[in-house]
Amino acid sequence: MGNEKIKAVIPAAGLGTRFLPATKAMPKEMLPVVDKPAIQYVVEEAADAGIEDILVIIGRNKNAISNHFDSVPELEVKLMEKGDTGRLERVMKSSDLADIHFVRQGEPKGLGHAVLRARTHVGDSSFAVLLGDDLIDERDPLLTEMIAQHERTGAAVIALMEVDPDSIHMYGAAAVEPIEGSDAVRVTGLVEKPAKEDAPSNLAIIGRYVLPASVFEILERTEPGKGGEIQLTDALQELATSADGPGVVGVIFGGRRYDTGDRVDYIKAIVQLATDRDDLGSELRPWLKDFAERL
Repeated sequence: MGNEKIKAVIPAAGLGTRFLPATKAMPKEMLPVVDKPAIQYVVEEAADAGIEDILVIIGRNKNAISNHFDSVPELEVKLMEKGDTGRLERVMKSSDLADIHFVRQGEPKGLGHAVLRARTHVGDSSFAVLLGDDLIDERDPLLTEMIAQHERTGAAVIALMEVDPDSIHMYGAAAVEPIEGSDAVRVTGLVEKPAKEDAPSNLAIIGRYVLPASVFEILERTEPGKGGEIQLTDALQELATSADGPGVVGVIFGGRRYDTGDRVDYIKAIVQLATDRDDLGSELRPWLKDFAERL
């Protein structure tokens, strides 16, 4: 099964309450990270992994997202007339990335429910789920490795990252065991946002998954869990503990990840990405050093 068969699903129906009032009329996925909306980084990551078909699960205010990935002929003509090829290229890139579709979540009943909304579009194929709060640096590929693991094993594949044990309560945590001859690990159990003393490890689930279509049947009958929402973690727990299925495999990511989930992390992500850029870093880095000394 080649990558071209795998579709990507990007849930983007959250209310973004931590970013109010900015998200009152705009989805949080459209908040700019330097000069691109967060969701564009995620779409680019899927496209770089060879995925050509992407379904975005949207809530209210969806027009901003669909408009962003549409072409804007009048803007393109203006930039062409000005001879501004650099900006023209950047504007056109967002509409040429992939074949992008949209479906509404309806009621926001949790990540598991959002993924379930993709069932008609995905059908019986395996698919990737990419959450927009986690931006993965394009220099540190993760999704390609996860797809390869899925193709080798048929298992559901989740991305794991070592975190400080003091912050494991903010994540889903994985109980794991080694797989002989592999860098990946077998996931034997998952715990959503455990207390530090109850956590099975300091391996946190980050927002990338490659899932078999069989997950839809489990989600159909998954009862609402934490917060009255249908949790994807609960369905993955069932896959991990089922004796007769291919199970769940974890790929441990040691690269650069930018969290845009809350305000402070969002600001850190912008600073990290901007200082690394050729066009901005040389001006920003000395200013930052100077600024830090004055604090």
